[in-house]
Amino acid sequence: MRNTFASEITKIAQKREDIFLLSGDIGNRMFDKFKEIAPQRFLNCGIAESNMMSMAAGMALSGMRPVVYTITPFTTTRCLEQIRVGVAYHQAPVVIIGTGSGLSYAELGSTHHSLEDLAILRAIPGLNVLAPVDSLELSAQLQEAFESKFPTYIRIGKKGEPILHTDTSKLGIGKANLIREGKDLLVLGVGPILNEAMKAAQFLETKGCSVAIASLGGIKPIDTAFLQAMSCRFSTWVSYEEHSLIGGVGSTLLEWIQTHNLMDKISLLRLGTPDEFIHHLGNQSFVLNSLNLDSHGLVNQLDKLINGS
Repeated sequence: MRNTFASEITKIAQKREDIFLLSGDIGNRMFDKFKEIAPQRFLNCGIAESNMMSMAAGMALSGMRPVVYTITPFTTTRCLEQIRVGVAYHQAPVVIIGTGSGLSYAELGSTHHSLEDLAILRAIPGLNVLAPVDSLELSAQLQEAFESKFPTYIRIGKKGEPILHTDTSKLGIGKANLIREGKDLLVLGVGPILNEAMKAAQFLETKGCSVAIASLGGIKPIDTAFLQAMSCRFSTWVSYEEHSLIGGVGSTLLEWIQTHNLMDKISLLRLGTPDEFIHHLGNQSFVLNSLNLDSHGLVNQLDKLINGS
C-alpha cells in the first residue's frame, strides 16, 4: 500500500501544484519520483510530528493541499491535539496518512502498534476516518480526499497486501462494498486484515459454509445505504478488525444497529484486539495468531456461529 500511495501522490502532484507532501523522516527513497517532479513540495519535517501537523494545518488554511505521512501511531496519537485543534477545528483539508497500521510493526512492540487510532479519531468532529482494504480502494479514496473540503485520515498497511476488490466502480469515501458473496453470515471489516477473512471463507466453503465479506472502507462516514441493504440479507454479522474492540468497527456497527432499531433483527459478534497492551513480540502473523485473529482463529469462530458447535 505504501508504494501505491507514493505512486498515486506523485501522479496527483503532477496535475496539481497545490499538493505538498510532508514526511516524518521516513520514506525518503520511496518518494524519489515525487521529489523529481516537485522538489520544492516535499518537506522532510523530521521526528517532530506535532510540528509537522501544525505546519500542514497552516498550509491548508493558506490554500495549499498538504498530505502528512508517517508511521501510524506517530501521525495520530503523538499529535492528537494538533489534529483536533489545528486541523479539524478549523476544517483545514489536510490528508493524514498512517502507514504500517494495526500490528504491521508488531515486532517493535506496543509503541509502534496502532490499535486505538480509529476509536480516537472518529470522535473528532468533521474528520473522515478511512481504512482501505487494498491499493485499489486506497487510490480511489485518495483522489476523493483531495477534492473534499474536510480533513481526512487514511490508515494503510505496510506492503505486500493483495488486491481483494474486483469491481472498482463503487470505491471511494463512505462507500462499502462486498468483496465476497455468501449466504450464511456477513463479515464486515476494514483494512488488509480482511485478507485473513477471505482465507477463512475459502476454507469454510469446502465444509459447505457460505460466508460473505464486506470492506467498509472506513468508519466515518459510514455507508448507511449499504448497511441497510445488508440488514435485509443477513441476520448474523461479524465485525473483524486489526484494532481494539473498543471504539472501532464493531462499536460503530453496534451504534448503527441500535440507532436504526435493529437490535432484535441483527446479531453481531465483535472480533478485534483485547483491551490491553500486547507485550509478546513477533511478526504480524505471529501476533495475530496468538490473538486468534488470523484465518485459523476466524475459521473456528465462524464455524461455531454457522453450525452452533
